[in-house]
Amino acid sequence: MKAFLGMGFLGSNFVKAMIKKGDEVQVWNRTASRAKAMEEFGAKAFDSASDAVSGADIVHICVKDDAAVDSVLEQAAPGFKKGVLIADHTTTSAKGAIERTKVWKERGFTYLHAPVFMGPPNALASTGTMLVSGNQAVIAQLQPELSKMTGTLVNLGDVEGKAAGMKLVGNLFLMTLTAGLSDSLALAKAQGITGDEILSLFSSWNPGAMAPARLKRMLEGDFANPSWELNMARKDAGLMLSAADEAGSHLLAIPPIAAEMDKWIAKGHGSDDWSIFTKDNI
Repeated sequence: MKAFLGMGFLGSNFVKAMIKKGDEVQVWNRTASRAKAMEEFGAKAFDSASDAVSGADIVHICVKDDAAVDSVLEQAAPGFKKGVLIADHTTTSAKGAIERTKVWKERGFTYLHAPVFMGPPNALASTGTMLVSGNQAVIAQLQPELSKMTGTLVNLGDVEGKAAGMKLVGNLFLMTLTAGLSDSLALAKAQGITGDEILSLFSSWNPGAMAPARLKRMLEGDFANPSWELNMARKDAGLMLSAADEAGSHLLAIPPIAAEMDKWIAKGHGSDDWSIFTKDNI
């Protein structure tokens, strides 16, 4: 029998998928009505976290942050059975994941941080990606359960907290990608180009496909053989800023990028590959 703590959009869909697979699931949520609503789908709701985990072999948790995970697990602890496995899908700090692994081991329980690149539809369909790292014996023990919940289970090795760190790296990329798309739409609008036209362009010319090659080049550090000179990239950034400014459009990502380019041009790197402005972060 399983328990799931946290009936947000992600947690509730995880539970629905578990029930469809024939699992018995006990649930809890800080707002009791959200847990109660899951009874319609076959879950059993409880008013306290400790009651919800009573008798469970595996306890899943998906809440807001480090503080919430710590608080909810403390509330649940009196109900933990001996040998229970705790799988935490919350996006947290690496430091928090490492500390919780240590603390719960000392208290006689097995905790594994397993954050996800999954939205609610993925949780319902058991698709997307889940990350794990740390004690390989623990991962092997939980792998059959976790693999059923996701399309791809990625084992990042035996370093505690690496899964948490990689999740934050991935989320950072999604945020900067979204900021870039926002700037693209703002610049398009400033030039009388529609969003649908940008979508059509990106569907035939996929800039996302360039990411691995661009990252590889950055890691290699071969900035002296440019595919696009920094001076030329900065010229284009200037054109973007001017067009947006003339139309009164607000750009999120390009202004700080242009400022960073200026610093590296001032240091004499204008004829190097444009990505040299990222060198200090590599």
